[in-house]
Amino acid sequence: MAALFSDDWMVDFGNAWNDDPDLGDALAKIGFNSTIAYGFDNEDQPRGMIKVENGYVVEAGAFKGQAMNWDLRASPANWEKWCSNGIGMMGLGLAYTSGKIKFKVGDYGAMIKNPAMAGPFIKSFEAMGKVPRG
Repeated sequence: MAALFSDDWMVDFGNAWNDDPDLGDALAKIGFNSTIAYGFDNEDQPRGMIKVENGYVVEAGAFKGQAMNWDLRASPANWEKWCSNGIGMMGLGLAYTSGKIKFKVGDYGAMIKNPAMAGPFIKSFEAMGKVPRG
């Protein structure tokens, strides 16, 4: 099992994302393209990243300074909780307003107001839960 946001874990996360039609297919419908980084809120740089083209992950791995559209941060304990239990729309709103999840890069408000993006964003936590963690 790979550590959360490690190179191997991110590759497995990318595969889980692509295997979920509620992510890839839904985001392809809106032509979603982004580089999304993930990490811990007490660190200078994110740990892992995925590059999404037309809804599907085309690159995944350790963060190596890539330009990013989104940089999501939280504590290791919160990431573990969300990977295990998902987050849901209400949970996401509470996590954001309480500062448990931070968008260092990216516009949370614009994303959450767009159902075509918000639904798949919530589903991405379920995909994370499918990846074994060590």
